[in-house]
Amino acid sequence: MTSQVSSPAEQADEADEPMVGVQRKPAGTKDVRRLDRVIIRFAGDSGDGMQLTGDRFTSETASFGNDLSTLPNFPAEIRAPAGTLPGVSSFQLHFADHDILTPGDAPNVLVAMNPAALKANIADVPRGAEIILNTDEFTKRALAKVGYAASPLEDGSLDGYHLHPVPLTTLTVEALKEFGLARKEAERSKNMFALGLLSWMYHRPTEGTERFLNTKFAKKPDIAAANIAAFRAGWNFGETTEDFAVSYEVAPAASAFPPGTYRNISGNLALSYGLVAASRQADLPLFLGSYPITPASDILHELSRHKNFGVRTFQAEDEIAGIGAALGAAFGGALAVTTTSGPGVALKSETIGLAVSLELPLLILDIQRGGPSTGLPTKTEQADLLQAMYGRNGEAPVPIVAPRTPADCFHAALEAARIALAYRTPVFVLSDGYLANGSEPWRIPELDELPDLRVQFAQGPNHTLDDGTEVYWPYKRDPHTLARPWAIPGTPGLEHRIGGIEKQDGTGNISYDPANHDFMVRTRQAKIDGIDVPDIEVDDPHGARTLVLGWGSTFGPITAAVRRLRAAGESIAQAHLRHLNPFPRNLGTVLKGYDTVVVPEMNLGQLATLIRAEYLVDARSHNQVNGMPFKAEQLATALKEAIDG
Repeated sequence: MTSQVSSPAEQADEADEPMVGVQRKPAGTKDVRRLDRVIIRFAGDSGDGMQLTGDRFTSETASFGNDLSTLPNFPAEIRAPAGTLPGVSSFQLHFADHDILTPGDAPNVLVAMNPAALKANIADVPRGAEIILNTDEFTKRALAKVGYAASPLEDGSLDGYHLHPVPLTTLTVEALKEFGLARKEAERSKNMFALGLLSWMYHRPTEGTERFLNTKFAKKPDIAAANIAAFRAGWNFGETTEDFAVSYEVAPAASAFPPGTYRNISGNLALSYGLVAASRQADLPLFLGSYPITPASDILHELSRHKNFGVRTFQAEDEIAGIGAALGAAFGGALAVTTTSGPGVALKSETIGLAVSLELPLLILDIQRGGPSTGLPTKTEQADLLQAMYGRNGEAPVPIVAPRTPADCFHAALEAARIALAYRTPVFVLSDGYLANGSEPWRIPELDELPDLRVQFAQGPNHTLDDGTEVYWPYKRDPHTLARPWAIPGTPGLEHRIGGIEKQDGTGNISYDPANHDFMVRTRQAKIDGIDVPDIEVDDPHGARTLVLGWGSTFGPITAAVRRLRAAGESIAQAHLRHLNPFPRNLGTVLKGYDTVVVPEMNLGQLATLIRAEYLVDARSHNQVNGMPFKAEQLATALKEAIDG
């Protein structure tokens, strides 16, 4: 699991080359080789079902017990022109017999369903890797469409790879003859043929995929049977063809996982489950007011399935209506949530400021993507940090929590709910497309491991006037948290006014008094500054002089890079931020204990800017804004330069 600390023997296990074990050949079978890890990338046209293929291979790999990490990568267009580079969709899976952290830098195996898929991905494939090509698609027209002057099957450009030319389409159509399908219908199952072939190559279980197909096409049993037949045909092809002389085994990662019950989970699914768990632990109904936007929409889809847990979902007509409804639900006593991505945060900013003024709990889940404006809807970025910190008019501080892995999204949701409910404040959760769509094994927690998030609503008067009259003051504060009371509308005697105009301290009455405004602004800031967050932990086994500081989804690549450097004899420390506002109280002391601080980010240096401003530390930025996560090897090179410099 990504939360485990590797032993020295494992610290080099993020290298791109898998370690090959003893080759053996049981009687009557092909050679079987044992590997410690493999990176596979499925790539094809966006209509070829690559995401489904990758999902199914991942599910079977998770059930087998490997540690894994995935990277789906798909176009933003609903349906880009078939066979073109903008229409290529891919799914990368890294699985191993030990603790791993990233989807891998470079695939050991590329499955390319057409020339566009090959051309779009070949630059990432190292020499000596295996490439499986669907030769049926390598026609003159398809080659010309992506700029191939000659077929790479014939011009020698693929001589440095272990090439497996397979007529996937023809073999699939032949396998489905008995079903009487039109050729076009039969061709659509070629992804299942490829899945069967790869399942044979890597000894993946098959029962789960067959059950999945029977369930998915329950109303079309003939289609279910055809897909299962294609899947089995792919398996049998691997078993019988001489082109694949070797299959591979990757043992379960038994030592990487603490005892428990595990499942594969994506970041968006983990956030959804975390929100449901938080509402149960708080004994509050969960309300989601949202407008669909990539890559956050999956949370709306998932939560809409859980009405049995008291979840209500509202798909609004726009971003503003979505957060407005959520804030209304918070006023009404619900655990209120709104989900969005970068452009949607801008539209929600006025209502977030209103939530700051009203001092009501509200979770804003920003699943970051490439920007600005519409930007890169299906690519990842970490460029909303400063928007979350400052993207509102006036002094409107909001706490910020950032998960580090897909599974950690569950715990980040619980932590954000804890802060929102205890301190009566909106809270940002900054996930991103890499975490949202990626997946890894997740240990399902026991109920007694979950925090108690129950809140006490105001029940009656809380203030005595000079004349002895007992009244309810909506802005009388808890001396420890500075949180105001939370009163359910309609509770007798607790009537009070809310709105965006500045309030008088205590009474909540409208106030234009300069001194009162100064006091309220400083009090709201002090409430956020005083939030209890854990100290940052530093991983520094060798007393290093260089610290790499990360936040959010950079955790996996940074940790993989640090492992590589330590395995090579370098000394480097690592720390990772979950709480970005307020920062952990010991962060300044930690930073000043190192000669060099490097901050890798998928932006142009937003955390580094905050660190420099807050602590006067000359933090060095290492930045990437290409829509993809960091590669461990590139990060290791940059960190080595920082150590040497």
